[in-house]
Amino acid sequence: MQTELLIKVQEYAEGILNKLPAELIYHNFGHTHHVVKVTEEIGKASDLSDKALETILIAAWLHDIGYQQGCINHEDRSKLMAKTFLEGLEVPEKRIDKVLGCIEATKMPQNPKNRKEMILCDADLSHLASPEFMNYSENLRIEFCSILKSIGEKKWWESTVELIQNHQYYTEYAREHFEPLKQENLKKGLMKLAQFEGGGIKLKFPWDENEEKEAIEVKEETHESKFDKKLRKEAEKIKKPERGIETMFRTTSSNHFQLSAMADNKANIMISVNSIIISLVLSVLARKLEDWPNLILPTALLTIVCLVATIFAILAVRPNVTSGKFSREDIEGKTANLLFFGNFHQMELTDYEWGMKEMMNDSDFLYASMTRDIYYLGKVLGKKYKFLRVSYTVFMFGFAASVVSFAVAMYFFK
Repeated sequence: MQTELLIKVQEYAEGILNKLPAELIYHNFGHTHHVVKVTEEIGKASDLSDKALETILIAAWLHDIGYQQGCINHEDRSKLMAKTFLEGLEVPEKRIDKVLGCIEATKMPQNPKNRKEMILCDADLSHLASPEFMNYSENLRIEFCSILKSIGEKKWWESTVELIQNHQYYTEYAREHFEPLKQENLKKGLMKLAQFEGGGIKLKFPWDENEEKEAIEVKEETHESKFDKKLRKEAEKIKKPERGIETMFRTTSSNHFQLSAMADNKANIMISVNSIIISLVLSVLARKLEDWPNLILPTALLTIVCLVATIFAILAVRPNVTSGKFSREDIEGKTANLLFFGNFHQMELTDYEWGMKEMMNDSDFLYASMTRDIYYLGKVLGKKYKFLRVSYTVFMFGFAASVVSFAVAMYFFK
């Protein structure tokens, strides 16, 4: 993609990146060019508008220019330099903020908040899924040793393996095209790390979905190495079902639904009883009031009490339906609750299916949605029981007062 603005941004970035210190053998023009290429690849696959794609490509070109003044906090310097440059080109402030947000999201640990930021984050770490991953990693280690501090290969690969294990791609395209290659590189990293662990044990890898375990023979040794212990614990952790969490959500949801059903039954009882009383008052007592004027006040009191109690009982069970729509930004920001019908009943099936797939591919998003669902169900229950309490309280004291008033009227006004 080439636009007049992108050409100016590219020329500015190239002018800086080509003059970076020689020690930067990874974070150089080659890396930035690769990130730009992958950003465009993911962006086009994500059906972005041309303007949105241009915004991310601007961020991709400028995300590492801060290395000009050192690697520590380079993202902050990149943002400052990008802001100054884009303001000089009279780019709208709102668009500049989006560019800066994308650059900020690449700061480790990555924390993208919308789709644009997710795309740049996936592109920035796409080397984890590259066939040249081992070379990239070695260049990055040499760069790290040259600029910051010396680090041994064993320590480096321990950190690299941990990074890959904890990393996740955010976009659907990256998960489909990059994740399998990343897992292959994880195997390479583990095998590389095993070379520093001396000994003969079988290293077990938990990621193979087609086989229960995959063993790689290392030199025979009588005792279990620290690395194998760590790997075995990781495998047990991955295989261990999260039954406690599932049981908690299932039990809490069941309790909430039972309480909701109880509230509906209580409201139904109150509505039925008061409707019968009001019907009797209007059909029987109303005709006798001319003959018994002393019963006018007690009858009016009873009618008002029953009416108020009925109104609050109806309020307790009155449905409240929301707009029924969510946006892609809500999904990308993990703020939408797709488990409640009120949030999607106006949506198209294809959009809802897309949102559900995004949620199912992200355990944090899934658990957050379940948590929000329980929370808002609790809010609804609180509102129901508040109205029910008012209804029953009015009926209890009002009905008692009405009976007393009838007794007084009949006794003193015979």
